[in-house]
Amino acid sequence: MPRGDKGAYTDKQKRQAEHIEEGYEKRGVSKKTAEARAWATVNKESGGGKKSGSGRGKKGNKSSSKKGGKKAAKSSRKTSSKSSKKK
Repeated sequence: MPRGDKGAYTDKQKRQAEHIEEGYEKRGVSKKTAEARAWATVNKESGGGKKSGSGRGKKGNKSSSKKGGKKAAKSSRKTSSKSSKKK
């Protein structure tokens, strides 16, 4: 399997990476960087692609998702509070 081949990932992991990538692009990150960060996040949370064998399941670490969600919520609060101020 060549480097960069995403065939070893589940459909759920692919959807997660796509969603994370969109979030980075909304924040102004380039397409290439956003894709790299998205897959790095998926790898960190799930431990990489499909794993076969008994006892391979591990609880995922969702700290990256929580961090990104907090950043997005914080930035949306800033923009909404600026627009509601009156002079």
